Amino acid sequence: MDWNLILQIVGVVLGLLYLWLEYRADIRLWIVGLIMPMVHGTLYFSKGLYADASMQIYYVLAGLYGLLVWQSARRKATAQDKADTPIVHTPLRHVAPLIGVYAAAHVAIYFFLTTCTNSTVPFWDSLTTALSIVAMWMLSRKYVEQWLVWLVVDLVTVGLYFYKDIPLTAGLYIVYSALAAAGYVRWLRQIKTA
Repeated sequence: MDWNLILQIVGVVLGLLYLWLEYRADIRLWIVGLIMPMVHGTLYFSKGLYADASMQIYYVLAGLYGLLVWQSARRKATAQDKADTPIVHTPLRHVAPLIGVYAAAHVAIYFFLTTCTNSTVPFWDSLTTALSIVAMWMLSRKYVEQWLVWLVVDLVTVGLYFYKDIPLTAGLYIVYSALAAAGYVRWLRQIKTA
């Protein structure tokens, strides 16, 4: 069996499990999120998606950070006899800085890809990577709008991965897109009932 096909299959299974856990706001998503980037990173590097491949290092670090933040919030909530960390809207004071971080990351990654690699898709690869950096931080804070950022990432990634001939992973991102929309609606409902 082709090594890229194996990586795609394992990545799809882990990705679906991760997304299901994220949809449920289950802390175990961070554990799956520590394993999945290793599989995807290997696949993306082999396909010349260098920003996506290097992004997997960030996902491991963000996964550790998210796990620590959610565990800390859970301990505090338990100590105060309260529910787990609530899902909330992104505070308006964070919107401009998040846009700034996205823009700076997109420009920096694009510059790196065009000057230091043979990437054939530097704009799109840097766009999805920069947006993913922002979305992961938003997820660690349980901001409902993180789903909207992921929806943009997922939709662009579908086309990018079909173009790079990794169709199973592109299919996973089609599912991610649908679940990002469903996750957004579910988290909105959870805010209203909280």
